[in-house]
Amino acid sequence: MKIRVVCLGNDLLADDAFGPTVGEKLQKSLPDDVEVITTSASGFSLLEEILGITHLLVVDTVLTGRDPPGTIFLWRDEEVQIIPGSSPHYVGLFEALELGRKLCLRVPDEVVILAIEAADCTTVGGPMHSDVQAAIPVAVRLAQEIVLDWWKRGRPDGASLSPVQGDALRVDRVDCADCVDRGGETYA
Repeated sequence: MKIRVVCLGNDLLADDAFGPTVGEKLQKSLPDDVEVITTSASGFSLLEEILGITHLLVVDTVLTGRDPPGTIFLWRDEEVQIIPGSSPHYVGLFEALELGRKLCLRVPDEVVILAIEAADCTTVGGPMHSDVQAAIPVAVRLAQEIVLDWWKRGRPDGASLSPVQGDALRVDRVDCADCVDRGGETYA
C-alpha cells in the first residue's frame, strides 16, 4: 500500500493557499511513509503526482457559488461527473486519472477529494477568507482520519485508528462555521 496526499494550490493566491497550508500541517502529523506533496500543477502535469500509489487524497479549493466559503466537501472520484473542456488545455485531475486508467498506468485504487468552498482564488497576495482560514483545523483533522484509516488498514495488525469508516466518508458537505463553533471536534 502506498498513500499520497496531494495538496493543490498556490500560496500567493488568496484562498488558493488552502491546499498548501493544509499540506504543511499534514507533513508534521502523518506517518513517515505517507507522502504529502504540495503543488500548483494542473492538467497532465498531475499524472506524475498520481502514479504508482494505491490511495490518493487530494486537498483543493472549489468555487461552486452554491455554498458559503469555508464549506468542506468530501467526494470519491467516482462520485464526480467529468465535464469535458473545449480544449486539451482544460485537463484536470479527473481527466488525468481517466487517462492513466485507459493507458493501464498504475493509478490509485481509491481516491478521495477534500475540497473547500473558496471565495477568491485569483487575488495575488490577497488574504485567505476568514471562513476558509477557520476551516483549516477541521480539514486537517478530516485528512488525518482518512489517511490514518487507509494506513492502518494496510497494516497486518488490522483495526482502524479512525472513526471515519464506510459511509462516514460519504459526507457530502460540512459547514465548518458550525464545526469551529463547536470547538472543531465534530464535522458533520
